[in-house]
Amino acid sequence: MTTPALTLYGIPNCDTVQRARAWLAERGLAARFHDFKKQGVPPAVLDHWLQAAGWQTLINRQGQTWRKLAPADQAAVVDAASARALALVQPSVIKRPVVDWPGGGVTVGLQALIARAEAGGEAGE
Repeated sequence: MTTPALTLYGIPNCDTVQRARAWLAERGLAARFHDFKKQGVPPAVLDHWLQAAGWQTLINRQGQTWRKLAPADQAAVVDAASARALALVQPSVIKRPVVDWPGGGVTVGLQALIARAEAGGEAGE
């Protein structure tokens, strides 16, 4: 494997994260793994994701965590600031995996990761 050039953020028992890690490993693409359930999401990293991908992409409104939120809490997420506040206290609401690529790019979700890697994204921007 190559030296880790990208960081994959997620939760280890998430099926999509497991598939992403396996997909990368099968292709010899090394990635650091950051478990944001245990390690949290650093606020500066979350800010970068929100700027790069947008809050609508980053917040998983189809997932179990979102569905378990009170309707008032769901309705309160209307912009990047409210999405940020929710993601900091409920990191499981973030769509997974999030990948920080060399050069500062960000992808959210398995299909975006695959598309970027196949386009040579692991080598940077």
